Amino acid sequence: MKRKQKRLPQPADLEALEQINLDAAGIDVGAEEIYVAVPKGRDEQSVRAFRTFTADLERLAEWLAHCRVTTVAMESTGVYWIPLFELLERRGFEVYLVNARHLKNVAGRKSDVLDCQWIQRLHTAGLLQASFRPSEALCALRALVRQREMLVRYRAAHIQHMQKALQLMNVQLTRVLSDITGVTGMKIIRAMVAGERDGQALAAYRDERCKHSEADIVAALQGHYRREHLFALQQALSLYDIYDCKIRECDAELEALYRDLQAPEGGDGPLTRPPAPRSAKARKNQAHFDLAASLYAVAGVDLTQIDGLDALTAQVILSEIGTDMSKWPTVKHFASWLGLCPQHQITGGKIKQRGTAKNQNRASTALRVAAQALWHSQSANGAYYRRIRAKHGPAIATTATAHRLARTIYHMLKNRVDYVDPGAEAYERRHRDRILQSLKKRAAHLGFTLTPMPNAAAVS
Repeated sequence: MKRKQKRLPQPADLEALEQINLDAAGIDVGAEEIYVAVPKGRDEQSVRAFRTFTADLERLAEWLAHCRVTTVAMESTGVYWIPLFELLERRGFEVYLVNARHLKNVAGRKSDVLDCQWIQRLHTAGLLQASFRPSEALCALRALVRQREMLVRYRAAHIQHMQKALQLMNVQLTRVLSDITGVTGMKIIRAMVAGERDGQALAAYRDERCKHSEADIVAALQGHYRREHLFALQQALSLYDIYDCKIRECDAELEALYRDLQAPEGGDGPLTRPPAPRSAKARKNQAHFDLAASLYAVAGVDLTQIDGLDALTAQVILSEIGTDMSKWPTVKHFASWLGLCPQHQITGGKIKQRGTAKNQNRASTALRVAAQALWHSQSANGAYYRRIRAKHGPAIATTATAHRLARTIYHMLKNRVDYVDPGAEAYERRHRDRILQSLKKRAAHLGFTLTPMPNAAAVS
């Protein structure tokens, strides 16, 4: 029997070794000192140390220009690299922000001087690849989006503090209200902090849409209104209001920033549909302006057409990846950057370890959350998630569906087209047709013919 020829993986392109950067510098960034290495012969000292004050950063840039350096590589160390990165970009240098995992040195003594020399040597040989960083305008948007997420997270902690204070007083408000920060809950808590203790008077703030009756709320409000717990409740409420105010200010700044951002250049695809007005009740933590319309004006497409993506999730994704998909040559590069594709460890022709790469990509996290929201969706993506979940479990289904959503987003942003959901039934029919086609090929290969049952239509 003729042995099947083994298919070899695609060889890596090593032409980058020939593209040598003769005017390259390497920088090791620290909290207090920055070490810079330039090519030998450009100055009396090929390695210098600078402090992190702004005046010292300016002197660093002037020294690089004096040494005729045109491109710089630095390691992404915390947030210390950001001021230097922005200053060097303004000065006209080509700056490479490099992943720390790509700069592992050989075993031996480690020092800041050796680190910056090692970075300079790798960059001179063309062995470093710059990390993705969006445009300056989108960096500003990303900073505000992350600031808003932090405010929402801190505000949620004070909601828990209010719940704890109520529980310590044995005021079982969480048993009769699904959300104490809703209309009924906030009116009752504010009245309690103002000095009201009568259960009947407090229960009168009940909203007509509340599921529990007024008598249930009166019974839940019977407790021990101790002074120390009321003080803790009052402080938690004040901090909640402060963070709520700061979130509204952040939304106002975001709205102004969206107005300043320009829409991308028109593509070859047809004009896309603007987002339809949302008549449904807004979820918690939603923006205090028309976020979907602002995102459409920036991206040129409405990502909320994809089932599972609301305006906030789309905002997180766009602020992290931008709108220019030319940064990634193909959709496979995009999925790899997100960490949503397999990263098999192969040695000796055998797969030693399977799985996806571990990263802290915020866009990837948002896509995974959107994928989990498709459990009850009657869309094609929802049917795909349920099928993979039944076969491989929730973890693999979440990653696979997030990868599917990422491919859709890449296609929409690159080609400027709308997303049309075929629906769960259409997806199931296509999946059934693929199974039948595969079975027919296997039956023909074994010398059989696949014949449908007389009542196949009723069974299917």
